[in-house]
Amino acid sequence: MTNEIKKIACLGAGVIGSGWATNFLMKGIPTKVYTRRQESLQRVKNAVEKNLDFLVKKGFLHEEVKNRALEMVEYTTDLKTAVTGVQFIQESLPEEYDLKHAVMAEVEKYAEPDAIIATSTSGLLITEIAKPMRYPERLVGGHPYNPPHLIPLVEIVKGEKTSDAVVQAAYEFYVRIGKEPVVLNKEVSGFIANRLQLALYREAVDLVTKGVCSVEDIDKAVVYGPGLRYAALGPNLAFHLGGGEKGIKGLMSALKESTEMRLRDMATWSKEPEGWPDVAYEGVLREIENRPPELGKTVGEIAEFRDTVLLELLKLHRKI
Repeated sequence: MTNEIKKIACLGAGVIGSGWATNFLMKGIPTKVYTRRQESLQRVKNAVEKNLDFLVKKGFLHEEVKNRALEMVEYTTDLKTAVTGVQFIQESLPEEYDLKHAVMAEVEKYAEPDAIIATSTSGLLITEIAKPMRYPERLVGGHPYNPPHLIPLVEIVKGEKTSDAVVQAAYEFYVRIGKEPVVLNKEVSGFIANRLQLALYREAVDLVTKGVCSVEDIDKAVVYGPGLRYAALGPNLAFHLGGGEKGIKGLMSALKESTEMRLRDMATWSKEPEGWPDVAYEGVLREIENRPPELGKTVGEIAEFRDTVLLELLKLHRKI
């Protein structure tokens, strides 16, 4: 089935939608990009071209590949035009059930009967999104990590009525374009990576609000500590290496008492502390003030620095 995916529709013109379009185009797959509003067309076109130009500038994409990619893309505000004749649809519209319900109903009017529909939702339930669909078995979660054209992770989520064949086809397709898909055995809110990220962030918020450290020091602790390790290995493999000859089993046994002591002292709240957004914002502004110019002093410069680091990491992982 995946070898038959020769044309793709990207629904949505935001950061995720434009990132997906960039990803498909740089892999040489003709792509239609749909946005609901005329004024969004130029914005998504500019975003895709900027993404490709950045890869050329950094030496990860040849100019001729970029030019071919730009010849393969079609931008439209007509949903019928977008989904007609494509074999794979990547939906990245805003996180609203009502909107996704309406769009899925329209997509099914015009899409090919066997077209796979993947939603980029980062937390909505696939089963709920599929409720109004006539053929819910072909809807699957295909959640990327931002920026989608650089970070390989895709979380594949199966709804109650998603067919196993569609899950397998989506998995094989994402692998074909260089992604690292993971499949959830159960449907849970937030999936895998966002839940892990939120667990870390809750503890970060707790440490700052208790006066243990600053917002900037939280970021430094992650970037220059576990973040470096996690860029090479996941937490389980990292612990396995830390356990010497006995591996992760030995390490967990040796650290059992101190681990449980820390767990008893860590945050367990489920409601964000009052005023945290203001504290975070002021802390981030101070952190930006302290950044060296070569690491970026504006949002745009910092984003470019992030993407440059990601490219170097991807090169080490042989993913680009």
